Amino acid sequence: MRYVSTRGQAPDLAFDDVLLTGLARDGGLYVPAAWPHFGPDALRAMRGLPYDEVAVRVMLPFLGGTIAEDRFRALVRDAYAGFAHRAVTPLVQLDQRLWVCELFHGPTLAFKDVALQLLGRLFDHVLSRRDQRVTVVGATSGDTGSAAIEACRDRERVDIVILHPQGRTSPVQRRQMTTVLSPNVHNVALQGTFDDCQDAVKALFNDQPYRDALRLSAVNSINWARIMAQIVYYVAAAVALGAPDREVAFAVPTGNFGNVYAAYAARAMGVPVARLIVGTNSNDILARFFASGTMQAAGVVPTISPSMDIQISSNFERLLFDLMDRDGAAVAASMDEFRAQGRFAVSQGQLRRALALFEGRRCGEEETLATMTSTWAESGYMLDPHTAVAVHAARASSLDPSIPVVALACAHPAKFPDAVERATGVRPGLPRHLSDLFEREERLSVLPNDLSVLKEFVRTRSRVTGAQA
Repeated sequence: MRYVSTRGQAPDLAFDDVLLTGLARDGGLYVPAAWPHFGPDALRAMRGLPYDEVAVRVMLPFLGGTIAEDRFRALVRDAYAGFAHRAVTPLVQLDQRLWVCELFHGPTLAFKDVALQLLGRLFDHVLSRRDQRVTVVGATSGDTGSAAIEACRDRERVDIVILHPQGRTSPVQRRQMTTVLSPNVHNVALQGTFDDCQDAVKALFNDQPYRDALRLSAVNSINWARIMAQIVYYVAAAVALGAPDREVAFAVPTGNFGNVYAAYAARAMGVPVARLIVGTNSNDILARFFASGTMQAAGVVPTISPSMDIQISSNFERLLFDLMDRDGAAVAASMDEFRAQGRFAVSQGQLRRALALFEGRRCGEEETLATMTSTWAESGYMLDPHTAVAVHAARASSLDPSIPVVALACAHPAKFPDAVERATGVRPGLPRHLSDLFEREERLSVLPNDLSVLKEFVRTRSRVTGAQA
């Protein structure tokens, strides 16, 4: 298994190098040169297996022999041993055709844990084998940061710097990051939006001498290993609902396109996915793309679903690579146009190919609250605002009603108590391990949206040999 950049100018790499590299050196994202495939018998053989065993079977082909199977199995088992539900990502039925896949049973109550608990262990394994250190730098709109910090805290060979937009995460989200006082953890509240945070991280990676000196690595979904681990729960959900002998659809709340791209990857590997319904909040760049074929940025609007307050969907580049027949030069030209003009368009033929699988659905603030209210009243099931976007999108879809739809529940309601209480009249409590979250000491640095200031901050926190030179 080799990996290629979506922009075609970076060297092909093996899995362990892709893990540590994150963003390709040409600014692109790594994807498999070819998709592994699971036939009907292989999918049927996964029925009834525990989650960690499904995970090993799904992910092992992506490793290309870089990690021994027995060692990888141990890493996977350890990653999911601490989840609060034995099924790891259980399914809950809301009505005759709509299911919720709960992805929030990890330590930070968000879907990012499913990938990042494994990613931290993969970093440890590969870095120990190579006798190296890395400096992990990431941007978060709310959930990636806490999950990444939880995965990397106290790891001997990793220093981690996480940027979040100042004042634009929920208090629970912020405190889950800033109350981790481990010496290798550094939180930055950037004076700007999530897109500013994401741009700053990409700028650090695109400064090749700086990147090499600090051995920068990524935990955002630009890192292929994140996508790889997320594919698993789509396979597990589809198999539980009857795949390969029954089609299934997924409704995914997304801003950065990484989660729904993992569903696309599952389909490319042989899972019978009938439809991928992309749910957006008021920051609806993806819904507008699927309606028009034009990707056009607008200002970021703060919402009650802050993890989706994004106008630059980094992972969309991976889908674009396939829509453009894996022409790296064409992808690079579109990305350059988007960076310069704030927009680019695909051809009508490329849009038709996308719409054969995808549809976009926008869910505004009032619709989000109404969905939370009605779901609570009808089924007694409590949705967080992000999951509500997915449920709204699933119900708005024109999909054949005989096909089951799985809405991705990406966060625990307790992460957004104000919005949940407003919609249901009930204030959700934090689980026991986080019950004292608002009493814990916070530590963070507020920085201006200035790349030179950020570079110096990261450099002085890195313990990579030579970083202080």
